[in-house]
Amino acid sequence: MFKLQVQEDDNDPQAWHDVKGPDGKLLIFDKESEARAKLELLFPILVKMERYAADSKRTRVISMFKDDED
Repeated sequence: MFKLQVQEDDNDPQAWHDVKGPDGKLLIFDKESEARAKLELLFPILVKMERYAADSKRTRVISMFKDDED
């Protein structure tokens, strides 16, 4: 499972937050390719900027481990 995170605070590059849907729930994907496609759909400018600015990482896809008790 994968989730999306974005860093939108120029003053604090360590401040990442999870991307949630319109219903307020965390966006979770089964496949990394689906997560990356949604990330590019939601944040097209940030994703494209990352391709050309090697020092600026503002979006990411995080692998999540499912707990057996869930």
